[in-house]
Amino acid sequence: MEVYRDCARGLEERVGDLLSRLTLEEKLTQLGGVWSFELVEGEGFSPAKAAARIPLGIGHLCRVGVGTGFDPAAIAAFCNDLQRYLREHTRLGIPALVHEECLSGYTARGAAIFPQAIGLASTWEPELPERMTAAIREQMRATGVHQGLAPVLDVCRDGRWGRVEETFGEDPYLVSRMGVAYVRGLEGPEPRSGVVATLKHFAGHGASEAGMNWAPAPIPPRELREVHLPPFAAAIREARARAVMSAYHEMDGVPASASAELLTAILREEWGFEGMVIADYYAVDMLHAYHRVAADKAAAARLAITAGLDVELPVLDAYGEPLRRLVVEGKVPMAVVDRAVSRVLRLKFQLGLFEQPFVDPPDPALFDGPAHRALALELARKSLVLLRNEGGRLPLAREARVAVIGPAAADGRLLLGDYSYPAQAEMVGPASGRTVPTSSVHVVDVLEGMRGLSRGEIRFAQGCQVLGEDRSGFAEAVRAARGADVAVVVAGGRSGLTLDCTCGEMRDRAELGLPGVQEELVRAVAETGTPVVLVLVNGRPYALESIARVVPAILEAWLPGEEGGRAVAEALYGQYNPGGKLPIGFPRRVGQIPVYYRRKPSGGRSQFWGDYVDSPAGPLFPFGHGLSYTRFAYSDLKVQPAVVAREDTVTVTVRLTCVGPVSGEEVVQLYLRDEVASVTRPVQELKGFCRVHLAPGESREVTFTVDGGSLAFLGPDLRPLLEPGTYRVMVGGSSAAATLEGVFELV
Repeated sequence: MEVYRDCARGLEERVGDLLSRLTLEEKLTQLGGVWSFELVEGEGFSPAKAAARIPLGIGHLCRVGVGTGFDPAAIAAFCNDLQRYLREHTRLGIPALVHEECLSGYTARGAAIFPQAIGLASTWEPELPERMTAAIREQMRATGVHQGLAPVLDVCRDGRWGRVEETFGEDPYLVSRMGVAYVRGLEGPEPRSGVVATLKHFAGHGASEAGMNWAPAPIPPRELREVHLPPFAAAIREARARAVMSAYHEMDGVPASASAELLTAILREEWGFEGMVIADYYAVDMLHAYHRVAADKAAAARLAITAGLDVELPVLDAYGEPLRRLVVEGKVPMAVVDRAVSRVLRLKFQLGLFEQPFVDPPDPALFDGPAHRALALELARKSLVLLRNEGGRLPLAREARVAVIGPAAADGRLLLGDYSYPAQAEMVGPASGRTVPTSSVHVVDVLEGMRGLSRGEIRFAQGCQVLGEDRSGFAEAVRAARGADVAVVVAGGRSGLTLDCTCGEMRDRAELGLPGVQEELVRAVAETGTPVVLVLVNGRPYALESIARVVPAILEAWLPGEEGGRAVAEALYGQYNPGGKLPIGFPRRVGQIPVYYRRKPSGGRSQFWGDYVDSPAGPLFPFGHGLSYTRFAYSDLKVQPAVVAREDTVTVTVRLTCVGPVSGEEVVQLYLRDEVASVTRPVQELKGFCRVHLAPGESREVTFTVDGGSLAFLGPDLRPLLEPGTYRVMVGGSSAAATLEGVFELV
């Protein structure tokens, strides 16, 4: 038996043996992928197409869920047939790594669709994304998929960027905690049964010029290391993520996919990352065709692989014949290719693919069974953020006559994020030249959810479309509102990648009001005198200052997934008390951007009057904001000890009491500030949070610990520095409502 086939031999021994047997051409096939739809014939796998397309094998099979459009059972059969073909019809029988997207659920027809990432972040409860990705892991492995192209760890502070919804928000600490939890659930407790998590987009992709996709990211070195890199470092060090995806953008003239500083110096030499670096789709060729730092595909391949980018996706292109010529001509050392191939092979051995690349026919209940829908509902409930509730307009009486109005009220598709199966199928299907079904699981829309709970009359009027100038439905909406006790206007956008979408990848916006004529619709309904409750179904922070003047109650639902309509209805009728908090601040106007809480002392205000001439400088709804149907009181703050050293731990305790009439949940937030430092430091930094459920009159002590060493920052020379001094402790229910303060000294 060859050494590489012997599972009793050591990992590195097996990798070295197999690498020694590969020809240059076979090595290069391991550094690229093939679209799944290229290997489809009818309703299954085509050996003939495989023989023509991947005669020497292939490293990755791309997008098997949405690329085929098959149901889970057919996906499993397709993957088995591919692996069998590679085992029996290629010289060395190397299995393929199969990957798919899984940001808000396994992107396959019939698999559960959970809330989008920005909604998960609004739960401020890391256990929840970990439970979600544990379920996704089971689904993916059951169909023969080994790698998920998630999570997105970009720190984003610009609501104009279409991909805000894919992120965990504006704060590096919150993004880190949610990202670590996401990776733990996906990777699982054991490498062979886990799904490889892919951290993206490395790095700084969420800070592009003007919020435009793929635009340069003007990030200074200190900000890169203190804001944008920590979530990636945490996911690697704490959760042992096994893959990283390079980003599309450039920083200071160097595209991320050609950055040896990012992909080698920081990622591998500083952090000790031993996994695989993959390109975002077509990013290698972009070095030539988009960034123009390479004269042709060969030069692009040389830049990328030398920088430390191991795998070109989605198809073998620049890493194919162009890279082969460079190696033959001695312009790229074979050792550089071997380094990348070894990383791919090592991962395949770790996953156990050489021993068992096949899967049994999956149980249909594994993909959208009762447990999945219960989890989807729990996640959707906890993602809801009550932004405003003047006069206690919410919750509604179940006997109330309600006019349900708006383009997002009765359209379940609008509750789904851009990397849900339906949204992806709308894009990938036409691109593949195949008819790919876009329908998937049943999505409970808001109207359906409200009708399921209401004991009173419900009237529905769409009013207008998401986009466009058609106001012909306004009259019907106004009539419905005039005969109601309250008007619930469900407004927002459509998330996806196609031209009819208002948010999602490639769908950036210059304005942040409600799309189309939806703001006019809200005003027309409000002018009837009927109280208006605005439910937002959207993937970005809207600038709502003008519309908020006529709306007493606003519920942010984000993109809540398949059970989103039920969760919204429960919150509106008081069956569930919303307790989510904003992971990103909402500007008053788009001209304020960026407006974030973790600003420097000189930021966030215009000297010396403070505000703009035409607007307050602060956000309309700050980071960490979120109301409840009950009230909470903070008391008894203790910071111990008062003087700490580097190796010590500071303990912060606070008592939280529910002083309102009903049970509810509050996210207790801990912020710190270094009062005087050798370089400017943020006025606040989130250092801890805890979501707490309390009954009326119930009280609980919440405890945080802060390690003295974690207070280090980058000094004037960009080296880690821990300075003695005074730290202010702030605890409360949002970044703008830190009601209790204390101090400690670091010596």
